[in-house]
Amino acid sequence: MKELQDKIAARLNELRVHLQADGGDLEIIRFEGKKVFLSLRGACGSCPHATMTIKNGLEHILREEIDPEIEIERVL
Repeated sequence: MKELQDKIAARLNELRVHLQADGGDLEIIRFEGKKVFLSLRGACGSCPHATMTIKNGLEHILREEIDPEIEIERVL
């Protein structure tokens, strides 16, 4: 499971640049199996499209590229 978490963390770190370009960022809070708990920071933290960014963006990419069972849960 550690290998999977390392792959997820590495890919999320690559994707952070896109959030940072809009004045935001992300922080991985913890993993529970294939579920990733993360917090959106800066402009992304208060963005009304944050859920869409997580589900249709980040989670979709991780599911396609790493494992179709990955879930992302936003921590406020």
